[in-house]
Amino acid sequence: MDGSVEERVAEAVRAGDEDLFAELAARHRHELRVHCYRMLGSFTDAEDLVQETLLRAWRGRAGFEGRSSFRAWLYRIATNACLDALDGPARRREIAVAVNASGDAATSGLAEVPWLQPYPDGLLDRAAPAAGEPEAAAIARETVELAFLAVIQHLPPRQRAVVVLRDVVGWSAQETSEALETSVASVKSALQRARATLREKLPERRAEWRSATGIGDAERALLRRYVDASRRADLSELTALLREDARQTMPPAHLVYDGREAILDMWRPVLAGEERWGAWHCVPLAVNRQPAMASYIRRPGEETYSAVNIDVLCVEDGLITEITTFGPEVLPAAGLPLSLSPADIDM
Repeated sequence: MDGSVEERVAEAVRAGDEDLFAELAARHRHELRVHCYRMLGSFTDAEDLVQETLLRAWRGRAGFEGRSSFRAWLYRIATNACLDALDGPARRREIAVAVNASGDAATSGLAEVPWLQPYPDGLLDRAAPAAGEPEAAAIARETVELAFLAVIQHLPPRQRAVVVLRDVVGWSAQETSEALETSVASVKSALQRARATLREKLPERRAEWRSATGIGDAERALLRRYVDASRRADLSELTALLREDARQTMPPAHLVYDGREAILDMWRPVLAGEERWGAWHCVPLAVNRQPAMASYIRRPGEETYSAVNIDVLCVEDGLITEITTFGPEVLPAAGLPLSLSPADIDM
């Protein structure tokens, strides 16, 4: 928008034009949810904070002076709403101690964040501003990958806000300092410390993802094999898909399984042992710009398949190097049900 249009928008918002406010809010709702998700690491909490952001914006509409865009004003409100939430007892989260299969302490940025949830790619696509808008940009993989989300959850909240606003949203140090009501020097210091943590804890291969906004062909092909092998409980094929040093993490339970053999030892009784859970059905999925799979199980005596989990894959050189396993809670947001009938599967 040019200056005159922004000024008219500001006047209308301050005057309480509900229709215009609703239209503008709807335009930015999806990207605000992604912003809150980066701050909080939880898809569910992000939706709550978008609602809180829009409520605060409506209540504080008289303070919108139009010196910045409506979008920037909402981002400022959303960031501070997230900081308030992170400071409140209802959402104050403690980094957990991860353990391995033997019950010993294990180091895993992912497994240490038990509130971490995946974000469906279909909703990430809706978060990108419309083509032709000044801020239009696809949601890059490196800014929503699970490894990045987990690491920034380890940062103090204000450092987290600074790195998201500066390195993801693309704001200047001055804009960031105004949003957080702090000095430019404080912003620069916080960014320097946050970047040092990211360099230390993030995998080097992230550099390969800078321009990626979707899943590559090789990853898609491997996912098809993983889904098919999981449906058939084919442990031989699953073994062939895992790199020897593969790792499986389970953030909700803060568990870590290091190495292919440890993963297979955990899978074997579930998939193919005498105590196997039942009949499996698996569906390919895409979350956080990574290949994923939703798993359903029909236990003995049951008529329907119930969603069990979501596996998110990291793939290198044609092999799975890491699997991050979540509960099924976000499947409806990804367009998948929490239960399936045999008729659904046969369709």
